Amino acid sequence: MAPLPNASDIQMENADTIKRKARRGRRSAGSEAKRLARHKNAGAGLSRDVLMANRDAGVEEDAEDAVVIDVTSATLPSAIIVDDEITPDSAQPAEEVETVDGPTALFPPLDQDAASGKLKGEMRKIPIPPHRMAPLKKEWVNIFTPLTEMLGLQVRMNLLKKSVEMRTSKFTKDVGAIQKGADFVRAFTYGFLIADAIALLRLDDLYLDSFEIKDVKSLSGDHLSRAIGRIAGQDGKTRFTIENATRTRVILADTKVHILGSFQNIRLAKDAIVALILGSPPGKVYASLRTIGARLKQRAF
Repeated sequence: MAPLPNASDIQMENADTIKRKARRGRRSAGSEAKRLARHKNAGAGLSRDVLMANRDAGVEEDAEDAVVIDVTSATLPSAIIVDDEITPDSAQPAEEVETVDGPTALFPPLDQDAASGKLKGEMRKIPIPPHRMAPLKKEWVNIFTPLTEMLGLQVRMNLLKKSVEMRTSKFTKDVGAIQKGADFVRAFTYGFLIADAIALLRLDDLYLDSFEIKDVKSLSGDHLSRAIGRIAGQDGKTRFTIENATRTRVILADTKVHILGSFQNIRLAKDAIVALILGSPPGKVYASLRTIGARLKQRAF
């Protein structure tokens, strides 16, 4: 019969077992850590030789997550300081302009046309109503002469499309010349005399304004005819009174009203015409026009 182990032998065996288990656990933990490190290095596409070369070049490896970090300044993103602002390398810097005081703000270079002061070519087409084609042909010499001589535009009449076409040329000096020319031709199509419409080319504060009688009040039939008659007056007396008092030119074309003049004078003439459309007596409108005329004369002096 085998002897029973004493207490000291049992304690020694337990201690040896605990040590073996601890060593086995440390070995398994170390092998697992090495395996994870190998997987991470393989995923990054880096071999041991490459890692050693990077470490010699100044690259450190984080022990916790095995992330390769470059501590050299070669891989840090550089920046360009322009006017106290930091821009990345990918931004294309503009050309630096040198002056007497030194480098100033950076702007892209001007194109050739802008540097030489040339105007960009523009073109306008003004449609002509059928009933104004005959007067246009009759007065064509008086129309294209001021456009070419005063504004330096190139003008032609398109009979197929029934329009007047104009464009800028190398002789055009004013930026708004083509707009003035278009307003001049449009004023002629509305029915203004050339002597009145040519003022649009000479003065800068003249404008055209148009509106319909139906925009003021919905009228039809005889009521519309009476409204037109109140605006015109007997033998055009009321229209002439409005023109002389407000220093404008007024054209009645069917149900449309066209006014040529300065901004303030157009507003005064429109107020008088609107009052007549709404049914105000002509005598009351005449009284207000006399007051307006006296006020304008005082301002002139």
